[in-house]
Amino acid sequence: MPSNASEQTTGTATAADRGTTAKGRSPLASTASNALKIVIVGGFGVGKTSMVGAVSEMRPLSTEEIMTRASAGVDDLSAVRDKRTTTAAFDFGRITVDAIRVLYLFGAPGQKRFWFLWEQLFVGSLGAVVLVDTDRVEESWYAIDRLEHHRTPFVVAVNRFGPGPSLADVRTALDLSDDVPLLECDARRRESSRDVLIALVHHLARHRPTAPEAGHASTPEGPS
Repeated sequence: MPSNASEQTTGTATAADRGTTAKGRSPLASTASNALKIVIVGGFGVGKTSMVGAVSEMRPLSTEEIMTRASAGVDDLSAVRDKRTTTAAFDFGRITVDAIRVLYLFGAPGQKRFWFLWEQLFVGSLGAVVLVDTDRVEESWYAIDRLEHHRTPFVVAVNRFGPGPSLADVRTALDLSDDVPLLECDARRRESSRDVLIALVHHLARHRPTAPEAGHASTPEGPS
């Protein structure tokens, strides 16, 4: 799915909005002292790179590589026939929440041969977003399993590529508990991706009502 990170939102320009208008020219504020790590996981070609690119206030760091014949028979392209690149390590972006707090976004690679990297990406993460393509729901099972294993709070976002099953049906297919937020999004659009992150932050606030342990970041109210 092609990224559409150049789309802009209208209205009052927040710190994050201003960064989006000039990606790569938004330095980290000198007052920033609280870094919050968020991981975006999901199947191959589900839109993780697009989400990081759409919402990051800086030019995202991407490890997208052109797919070659070496991936033939290794990566399943049956559901993403137009995909020509793949994330070989991770995508990285940043959102300033306020003068002190900053979200760092890590988009995990989707292919099974890179899943060993997920364990490292989960280390130190405050929470996660699981992106789902309803045509390939089963590709999200591993991500959810690993997050539950690490006891990492997460939300599930259905990246709508077209008509598909209801959120209730998706919840059943993924066997999600009622306390896991499930919402729809368009990972190419900044506002939609931002709403997913806000939902995650609110979810974290509900599950971490007490002061965090030493070495762990506090939960923000939500990206602006």
